[in-house]
Amino acid sequence: MSVCRACPRLVTWREEVAVTKRAAFADQPYWGRPVPALGPPDAPVLVVGLAPAAHGANRTGRNFTGDRSGDWLYAALHRAGYANQPVSWAAGDGLELDGVRIIAPVRCAPPQNKPTLVERQTCAPWLDADLARSAPFVRSIMCLGSIGWDATIAGVRHAGWEVPRPKPKFGHGARATLRTPEGREVALVGCYHVSQQNTFTGKLTESMLDEVIASL
Repeated sequence: MSVCRACPRLVTWREEVAVTKRAAFADQPYWGRPVPALGPPDAPVLVVGLAPAAHGANRTGRNFTGDRSGDWLYAALHRAGYANQPVSWAAGDGLELDGVRIIAPVRCAPPQNKPTLVERQTCAPWLDADLARSAPFVRSIMCLGSIGWDATIAGVRHAGWEVPRPKPKFGHGARATLRTPEGREVALVGCYHVSQQNTFTGKLTESMLDEVIASL
């Protein structure tokens, strides 16, 4: 997966960013490739994000690492007992996840954090593979934002899971019950994305994030 070059626009952008860099990180090497999932494959909780940030995961090679979104997410996971430390700034910083796995429907940093529909569809098999790997163990899937929500529903349907009809609508705290082909129930839970657009404006607060994570 880390050598995928299927989406020309994303490949160009991720590699351009890795060369030009941000001034604050000019002395650091950039990952500049697709970012893999993070956390134990048998975790009972999945967190589905959106895509790597240009100077976050695209730099560090680890989901939600090295940016303000990660500061929020890992602090909350630490408070809930899913992470051994509340910060994540580099791939070798000692972070360990327990009981949670973080995946993304798009594995390369997109310009303006906006992958196209075609790019999301091209990357979908990687999400499908992660969902299939987690299926025997997962009890809850927390989707950060509507893109993660829609991608997860499409992925589990593709894998033969039962999804309520009409299609469940995304919202902060929205919940739906999915059913695996083996008949196990899995909770689908919506959460506003931990982006600065949401956290700086107060659309998402720490207590709101903690409440959703506590329900998983």
